[in-house]
Amino acid sequence: MKQDVKIAYEIRGEGEPLILIMGLSARGAFWEDHILEYEKHFKCIIIDNRGAGDSDKPEGPYTSRMMADDTAGLIKELNLGKCHVAGISMGGIIAQELAINYPEMIQSLVIISSWAKCDAYALQVFDHFKDMRKIATPADFMKLLQLWIFAPPFFANPDCAEAIIEGQETAHENHMELHAFSAQADACMAHDSISRVSALSQFPTLITVGEQDIFTPVKFSQELNQLIEGSELKIYPGTGHAHHWEVLEDFNRDTTEFMLKHSKK
Repeated sequence: MKQDVKIAYEIRGEGEPLILIMGLSARGAFWEDHILEYEKHFKCIIIDNRGAGDSDKPEGPYTSRMMADDTAGLIKELNLGKCHVAGISMGGIIAQELAINYPEMIQSLVIISSWAKCDAYALQVFDHFKDMRKIATPADFMKLLQLWIFAPPFFANPDCAEAIIEGQETAHENHMELHAFSAQADACMAHDSISRVSALSQFPTLITVGEQDIFTPVKFSQELNQLIEGSELKIYPGTGHAHHWEVLEDFNRDTTEFMLKHSKK
């Protein structure tokens, strides 16, 4: 498989391969708080999606299938064989496309805060993100995202509030180029696996979502759970889109146990 763009990645840990795919505009390094646990059990391959981090940033359009092809090319290049795959938000739609189109590469799936198809409201949200990204400062845009991805209880925790402020202060370090952000957002809006995602029923699949997620609400994960026969759905009470950070220890434990349960025997 020929790689169209250079995809930056890092490898941490030893064991069965685990592909970690981040969400809209985020570099792979944002997995760090999870990698600290995962690397004890797995060889973690942490990816910067096209347009993000140190990967190439070609002009759009981008699609979820295109980014899945990027990931598949890397899996083949590294001769990884079957992999556990975890994807957050946009990473979850990339994981879906990877599993649908490259089933021979999949050991298990963890789909986090994701969707099979945006509804009319979600389309408006992504479109608004694109508009605000054009005019907002990095700090203001980070604040906008934080208000969408964290549930209200998270803001009341003093330690978490400090992390939110720090994120705004360092937002310029992760402020991706406008054309790449827009192309990734368009890929999120265009993704539609409704008629195909049942193919994931052949894999052990865990779907996780925050009970108070206003960005990719519980109904999106419930739809995935209904379409993917045999999949498991975990809803974390009192959390939002970023439940994987809001209840970090619980999330790390649950996802690690799931992937270890479905490791090669």
